[in-house]
Order: sequence, then structure tokens, then C-alpha cells
Amino acid sequence: MSPELVAVSFALLSAISWGAGDFSGGVASRRLNPYLIALLVHATGLLLFTWLALLRGEAFQAQDVPWSVGAGLAGCVGLVFLYRAFEAGQMGLAAPIAGVVGAGLAALVGLALEGFPAPLQLLGFGVGLLGVWLAARPQGGYGPSRGLSYAFLAGLGFGGYFALIHQVEGLFWPSAIAKLTATTLMLGLVGWLGLLRREAGLSTNLGLVGLAGLLDALGNVLFLVAAQAGRLDVAAVISSLYPAFTALLAWGLLREHLSRSQTLGVLFSLAAIALIASG
Repeated sequence: MSPELVAVSFALLSAISWGAGDFSGGVASRRLNPYLIALLVHATGLLLFTWLALLRGEAFQAQDVPWSVGAGLAGCVGLVFLYRAFEAGQMGLAAPIAGVVGAGLAALVGLALEGFPAPLQLLGFGVGLLGVWLAARPQGGYGPSRGLSYAFLAGLGFGGYFALIHQVEGLFWPSAIAKLTATTLMLGLVGWLGLLRREAGLSTNLGLVGLAGLLDALGNVLFLVAAQAGRLDVAAVISSLYPAFTALLAWGLLREHLSRSQTLGVLFSLAAIALIASG
């Protein structure tokens, strides 16, 4: 299997995992404070990555630390603002905006570092970004939204994470350091706001939040493998197709109706995967 096909395969699995994680986190964000959800999601990833690094006996590489810390900060910003956008009741708009902005930023960085991809891959990028937008477009149109600024900031955070974590050479230790950075930041914020003392319904929603944390962590690892195997822009654009899988889960599990634009978005996403893989 060629490196590019490996990158596409793992990036697609990352998109599926992130899409399922956002579905779980999105449901939880309607019941709990988004800062608390972000803390628990990052803490779950920290425990998982540390355990995997020790289990695998992975060597710790000091040169990965600055990139991992930066990626952790960027990822923390992205996840917090995504959940803030979800809390504002704009899940349908937040997911595609964050996906497009994050993939676009990472693609620009990839072009600067690695040059232009093959023509079919470049076409796939455009089709994929359109699919991301359509897959989670609300049925009533675009319209104004107080969560749009949160979604845009989330996309910048995710794009920064893509670009920074791509620079590391390790796998589990860099991911653990990134999650440690994010967990420390969120723990300080949650402690300062006193959310742990007054949050109602925490115990009844721990399973949902824990699932979101595991899926987010799995998506991070799969993306890192994809980015290390191939081009950053390929991995970022394919991974950012996660809103299509969030929409499909909502349709399959919650019986939410898929609008015409959402159906087109899923089809465009599938076409983008084929185009990028063929390049």
C-alpha cells in the first residue's frame, strides 16, 4: 500500500472517530458546561495516551515537546470553542465551519511546506471542503448565528493543532503531552470557575463524556499516523470530513431527517475521498 493511500485510510478512520466523538460531545454539551466537557475529554485522552506509550515502550523524544505543547494549546482552544458553539444551539453550523476553517488552514501550511499536490488531489480538496459544509448545513439555510464566531475560532484551533502535531516524530508521547497541556489549562479554568462544585447531572453523563473522550483520542492518533505517512493537507482535509459522519449518526441513531444539502454533502465527501486517494 502506497504512503498516500495509507494516509487517506487512516485520515478517513480519524474522520469517523472524530465525527462519532463530536456526536457524543454535542449531546453532552446540551446537558453540561462545555468547559467541563472539554476538561474530561482531554483528561481521558491523557490517561489513554500515557498508558499506551508505557505499554508500547515508546522512547520519549525531547524535540517533540515544544510542538506537542503548542498542539495541545491549539487543540484545547478548538475543542472549547466548538462546544461553546454547540451550547449556543448551532451544532449544524458549527461543525462545517470549524471543519472548513481547520482544513483550510492546515492545507495552506501543507502547501507551503510540501508544495502543490497532484491535480486530482487538489480537486478533491475543493470537493471535500464543499462536502464538509453541505453535510452539516441546517435545513433552514445559513442565517445569522451567535455561535459562528465560536465555530471560526474552533477551526483556527483545529488547524493549528493539525499543523503543529504534524511536526512531531513520536506517536503516543507527543499526544500525551498535548493532552497534558490541554488538561492542565482546562483544569485551571474549571477550578477557577468552580464548575466541579456546582455542575448538576455530571455523574449521569460521565459515560457519554467518556465515550467522547475516547473517540477524540482515537481520532487524534489516527490523524497523526495519517499525517506522518503522507501529506499534511491530505490528512487534514480527509480528517475534516467528520461532520458528514456526525450527520449520519444523527440520522441513524436519533432518526433526524437528512436534508437534501446534507445528503449531497455526504456524497461530495465520498467523492473527495476517491479523488484524493486516486492522486
